[in-house]
Amino acid sequence: MAGLIKGLTAFATLGFFSAMRFTFVFVALIYFATIEAAPAQEKRSWLSRALNPFSPSQKIPEYRDPRLRGLVLTVELPSEPAKLSEMRQLPVHVLLSNHGQLAIELVFPTEQRIEILLHDSSGRVVTRWSENRAFENKPATLLINPGEHVEYSETIATRELEPGKVFTVEVTVPAYPELDAQRKSIAAP
Repeated sequence: MAGLIKGLTAFATLGFFSAMRFTFVFVALIYFATIEAAPAQEKRSWLSRALNPFSPSQKIPEYRDPRLRGLVLTVELPSEPAKLSEMRQLPVHVLLSNHGQLAIELVFPTEQRIEILLHDSSGRVVTRWSENRAFENKPATLLINPGEHVEYSETIATRELEPGKVFTVEVTVPAYPELDAQRKSIAAP
């Protein structure tokens, strides 16, 4: 053991570099196994969460229609309460993301891609986004590749909301009713 450095253990010296290399390779294999073991459609294991705490853990919805597997519809609203005295239109940001491993083709019978509904605190629909819009009957196809998304930024009227009450924004894809997302917020005076 001529290669030992005074004050260090045998494991930490150049004399036992092969043992350190073996340990590094073993830890690297476990790390990469946890990355491969957690595809987008499955729940993450405790080992994967411990080794990759900052990776996304969003659960992918299970749809009856196999063509939709991997799609996630999300709704984003302003973070602060909607001030009804200042805001006549509520901005709604919609993301349709493909978290699957295959490209997903969506076929639409009209030009309408999304529907936004505004529900009051009792659950009653008070505003329908498509009410004052005309959509032509032009069929179209939308292809979303793995890891990509489609964004829609729209606004919806807030005239029927009551101050101090919770409201819900619901977004659906009319051609695919299973694609549905909701987000709650509160209306400020």
